[in-house]
Amino acid sequence: MQSDPPQPHPSEPAVDDDKAGKLRRYSYGVSAALILACNAVFLAGLWGSGVDLDAMIRTPDVFDAAQDVCLRFTWHRVIGAEEPVQLCHEWINLSDPSGEPHIFQKETKVVRGGDGKLYFDHGAQVDYRLFLLAAFVAAVIALGIATKRRLIARYRTRLDMRGTTPP
Repeated sequence: MQSDPPQPHPSEPAVDDDKAGKLRRYSYGVSAALILACNAVFLAGLWGSGVDLDAMIRTPDVFDAAQDVCLRFTWHRVIGAEEPVQLCHEWINLSDPSGEPHIFQKETKVVRGGDGKLYFDHGAQVDYRLFLLAAFVAAVIALGIATKRRLIARYRTRLDMRGTTPP
């Protein structure tokens, strides 16, 4: 005759299921709270830094005779040409709802191509503040994940300590 393995007490699985349910609800709450907190930190950091994302990402404007009205012409030295060329220095873009005049950027170099047309060399458009912003976002996300893991681990140990203490 074989003896059956000892059966666990019927209330023990319910206790584990209860702990798992509490831990799951706690982790959902912590996740939701940290999503809100991390977004608030990110937006406060963005607002506090005064960084204008539109100005950071925008490419330089160039006069386009089809949709712009020139307000002022100036003479510009052209690489590949002996004499200066008259170009539009200030214009209004008709598709821009702000109505503010656009100005030819000083950093922009005008180059005459092999085909005789004028081309604009805007140079490297690198704004290192964008890298700092990306590093800040990565730091906020990493700290949020680390905080979530730490809080859930601490709650799990507290649940385990409550379960092991005799009534």
